[in-house]
Amino acid sequence: TAVVHGKMEGVDIENVMFDFIQGDYDVLVATTIIESGLDIPNANTIFINEAHHFGLSELHQLRGRVGRSNRKAFCYLLAPPVENLTHEAKRRLRAIEEFSELGSGFNIAMQDLDIRGSGNLLGAEQSGFIADVGYETYQKILNEAMAELRESEPQLREQEVREAGKPQSAEKQKPYVTDFQIETDLEIMFPDEYVSNISERIRLYKELNEIDNEEGLELYESRLTDRFGPLPPPASSLLDVVRIKWISTRLGIEKIFLKNSLLIAFFVSDPNSKFYRSSLFVSFMNYVNQHQKRMSVKQKESKLSLTITGIENVRSAIRILQGIEDEAKGQIGRG
Repeated sequence: TAVVHGKMEGVDIENVMFDFIQGDYDVLVATTIIESGLDIPNANTIFINEAHHFGLSELHQLRGRVGRSNRKAFCYLLAPPVENLTHEAKRRLRAIEEFSELGSGFNIAMQDLDIRGSGNLLGAEQSGFIADVGYETYQKILNEAMAELRESEPQLREQEVREAGKPQSAEKQKPYVTDFQIETDLEIMFPDEYVSNISERIRLYKELNEIDNEEGLELYESRLTDRFGPLPPPASSLLDVVRIKWISTRLGIEKIFLKNSLLIAFFVSDPNSKFYRSSLFVSFMNYVNQHQKRMSVKQKESKLSLTITGIENVRSAIRILQGIEDEAKGQIGRG
């Protein structure tokens, strides 16, 4: 019988493991130091003492130390009587027993997530660091959570308005869309020959993504021209995509496909959104009915989409979307 544990010197552990692999020992008594990274084909039986104290992923890893050849393997979990175990321990042992086939790691992981819970990224009990998800992602998630809280707590919203010294009617309209996507087969980017440095291109993309008004975008374009020269068509189209994003979010459009001279816009995915009860949506549909030669609305399951033909480039997409927005605002004003 051989023994290995984490307090031993690395050389001693290596010598014991080598002798065990060579067959000098028939039994190896070890701590969880053997949990991963070991491949011993002739090991075919493992006993896990006090298995109820181990996590599900640990049990799965330890079980994987045997059966690594064509020999039939056995894993014995030693634990107190079932009636003396906690509910979570019972579930862990039941899961490790149920999922024993090859490739069951994903099912084990899902069971582990279900038993332990997914945690709380924003709460005080979160033990990780913002760096793990990135500050911008953290800030985005935090802003979305705060927006949802305001939406579900009208009193909180009214209090914020009063503290800002503004009447309720002056409160800024909450956008129906906060996350917009666009897919296209057009060339939209900063070409390598325009901005050759990869790090600089990434920084420019990041800066562009943070711009939220036309004045800032024009200043951004001016700085690009000063540094790198006149914008090539792909770069100009990239800036126009930002304008499409602004218009689309105001119109309640979450996603746009711009391919093969077609523009397909997908409206807010939540069928219970206030957007579908707003005067904006009514005006939008009225505009579409007046231009049925180029526009058509389809509904598949709970998703509503608008298809517009004859869109050859990003600039023409801006013109048509801007026209829709202007007409919708005009109808709302006349109403």
